[in-house]
Amino acid sequence: MNTSQFTDFDLDRVVAEIAAQLGVAEAQVRSTIELLDAGNTIPFIARYRKEATQGLDEIALRAIQDAVGKARDLAQRKLTILKSIDQQAALTDALRGKIEAATDKQTLEDLYLPYKPKRRTRATAARERGLQPLADLLVRQGSLNQSRAEVLRPFIDPEREVPDAAAALQGACDILAEQWSEDADTRKWLMRQAEDYGKVTSRVKRGKKESGRKFEMYFDFQESLKRTPSHRLLAMKRGEAEGILRVGISLDDDFVLRKLTTRLAHNRQFEFHRELAATVVDSYQRLLLPAVESSVLQAMKERADEEAITVFGKNLRKLMLAAPAGPKVTIGIDPGFRTGCKVAVVDGTGKFLGQRTIYPTPPRNDVEQAAKTLNELIEQFDAELIAIGNGTASRETEAFVEQVIGACGRPVTKVMVNESGASIYSASELAAREYPDLDVTVRGAISIAHRLQDPLAELVKIDPKSIGVGQYQHDVNQPQLRHCLDREVESCVNSVGVDVNLASAPLLAHVAGIGPKLAEAIVRFRDAEGKFRKRDDLLKVPKLGKKAFQQAAGFLRIRNGSQPLDNSAVHPESYYVAEKMAARLQTTTATLVGNGPLVERLDPAEFVDDQTGLPTVRDMLAELSKPGRDPRDEFRTVTFTEGVNDLNDLRPGMILEGVITNVTRFGAFVDLGVHQDGLIHISQLADHFVQDPSDVVSVGDVVRVKVLDVDQERQRIGVSRKQVSG
Repeated sequence: MNTSQFTDFDLDRVVAEIAAQLGVAEAQVRSTIELLDAGNTIPFIARYRKEATQGLDEIALRAIQDAVGKARDLAQRKLTILKSIDQQAALTDALRGKIEAATDKQTLEDLYLPYKPKRRTRATAARERGLQPLADLLVRQGSLNQSRAEVLRPFIDPEREVPDAAAALQGACDILAEQWSEDADTRKWLMRQAEDYGKVTSRVKRGKKESGRKFEMYFDFQESLKRTPSHRLLAMKRGEAEGILRVGISLDDDFVLRKLTTRLAHNRQFEFHRELAATVVDSYQRLLLPAVESSVLQAMKERADEEAITVFGKNLRKLMLAAPAGPKVTIGIDPGFRTGCKVAVVDGTGKFLGQRTIYPTPPRNDVEQAAKTLNELIEQFDAELIAIGNGTASRETEAFVEQVIGACGRPVTKVMVNESGASIYSASELAAREYPDLDVTVRGAISIAHRLQDPLAELVKIDPKSIGVGQYQHDVNQPQLRHCLDREVESCVNSVGVDVNLASAPLLAHVAGIGPKLAEAIVRFRDAEGKFRKRDDLLKVPKLGKKAFQQAAGFLRIRNGSQPLDNSAVHPESYYVAEKMAARLQTTTATLVGNGPLVERLDPAEFVDDQTGLPTVRDMLAELSKPGRDPRDEFRTVTFTEGVNDLNDLRPGMILEGVITNVTRFGAFVDLGVHQDGLIHISQLADHFVQDPSDVVSVGDVVRVKVLDVDQERQRIGVSRKQVSG
């Protein structure tokens, strides 16, 4: 067969399928694919190509990007499979039609299975002994004009390791068992049985009860496959990975075997029916069930991964878009007991100013000297904020800082800051480059201060998996997780915008079109040549070409530069429109920028032309009215209850204020200031039914909860938002 005629990527069909799947127009899908293929980034398309996509947002654009990527991968896999089967001279028109019509990877792989190169099996050995013709005769289950002995006699050959009739028959049945197990229709039927009626099972392995106590609820567990939530499956799979559990799928074997026997050994009058019925059992137990079990569990794991990754992405987005305290002089404190509290001061731009170590906590309890030192830092640098890491000794340190602030008489605000990942950053190569002469613990205090000033700018320096807002993040598909988190970080950074004269290389690296290497080049150029005066100056950076500039320019800000539009989200390609707007009002763009009443006098329709459509003009007017507007919420602090510092201080019935640190499918975790997060189970999140916890709470939300129970031994706290205002 001519391989040039094999299936290829059918763009028209893919566009139609994606449009139907997402509920958008085919023209929107086609335009998006064309823009992506031309090297445009999702943030750029979403913000500056609304005319082409008819206003699709980032979520829809990503869905199209993912769908077309999967379609291309599937088309490539079809091509590979068709060529492989054709080289075996086994490609029929009917098989080719089935392969080309396959719409998912599992169906495709099932069709390929009989032709896929495989390790040596019992069936392979039987074929080598010349028993395939006997298997073909048996599978037809037709009338025989010979006795059993006469049918089997020609296949007896001691030289080929077939010493007698029983060996010949067994070998032929081994071939049939494998053929039946590889039949695409049979596998599809059994898969459907498993998905509709199967149960997920989990059993503890022999001798593992004591070492696996944390998985105790799964020692003898079963649940309907359809009802098993993602977090439970991931917990079981983690137990299996740690060698504690055996996870499987159970079916109604009697029912399945009756159906399979009727389906495969269909002629009850056939001379060899009893052997074929036994072969059905063998095929099911030895080959079909393990294969389907593996496929079903893999599919469940993939769905669980997708759910967990989606939850992680949502949490990460909320955390990264947390309200910034702003460009204020900030003191960061990394609390500790024996080694003391590391204190670092940064100015409004985040520049490191100085550091000290104080010992206000046990065992030294040098409160007087610590208070003196902290007061000196507050006065010397005119500090407005104090950021306290929420780790070990945090509540004791917070109480100390509260006393110092109360006595100093200055308007200083203390804030407890989530320090997850700060220690990883402080020991990283990046931190060593940023602060080569500082101790790791001091870098941690600086990071805590930066997190309060601008969470987004600091969190981009840390591997998202270390930030502490995921669910089983080490158990899910790692490339898929990285892809999702990188997307969220990119989206967050570009939605806020970046000051190109202040941003670090890690922050710049997430701007659309830039990446790590160009980010480093921008910083080197800035260090050597000084601040950028206008966006066009970026084109002087080595290897930053016109395409990268086009993608990045609208998301980069230049404050107090020579072009006032450079401190807005108006793209340079549309500056000419802004000039026309200013001319219409007989003023300048400098006067127009930030002048809401003046901007309101403009009619968007008057500025539409062949290059700029109405959506872009409207976006421009909104941006000119409030240039550089930060989409993040206003800064707000949580007030932990005084005197409640650890689990021993908690009592059922207490009403406490806390901050949401993580949202999962089964509930949300809340920091109550006692070094151990409490769990608000999904059933306790609201006075009404909650389908998805993220519908009612988000990471960073300040909430009021009632303590339900405290388990000292397992370090667990149960709390509720029911009938609690706030």
